Amino acid sequence: MVTGHVYIAASLDGFIARRDGDLDWLMKQATAGEDYGYDAFLDSVDGLVMGRGSYEKVLTFGDWPYPKPVVVLSRSLSPADLREDLAGKVRILDAAPAEIMKALSEEGWGRAYIDGGQVIQAFLRDGLISDMTLTRIPILLGDGIPLFGPLDRDIDLRHVETKAYASGLVRSRYEVRR
Repeated sequence: MVTGHVYIAASLDGFIARRDGDLDWLMKQATAGEDYGYDAFLDSVDGLVMGRGSYEKVLTFGDWPYPKPVVVLSRSLSPADLREDLAGKVRILDAAPAEIMKALSEEGWGRAYIDGGQVIQAFLRDGLISDMTLTRIPILLGDGIPLFGPLDRDIDLRHVETKAYASGLVRSRYEVRR
């Protein structure tokens, strides 16, 4: 079965975006010239699974940034909503996390990059995340879209490594214990 892997940034107080989805605070860091391990992570996966909100945000960046296949989970978008230049690069599916992972596994995927707050939460709840790389950005937003939400049980993690950068960012990787 394909394994799910998270690579995401959050403010020090745990938000992945402002309430309106704005990432201005994060984009300042992204343009600082260092990739904080992102390129190596992206090289390690077969493709991405993201939610509609993340997809729509990425569309505002201009050029499509992903060299790998992307699956967008959405109940409201259809394949007809895709930009013409994304044909063959992005597909839209409305399915449960386990169904998505089964389908990707059947296609030969071994590792999937799981992105987007609600998608990450759903895959965590269903036990489909193997590890998470979380980069803390040294800023307090006070409000926004939280990375983690309510859970019906504890999810035990094992710390694997932490790296601090001169910019103040701190990247930690955790394995999800089964």
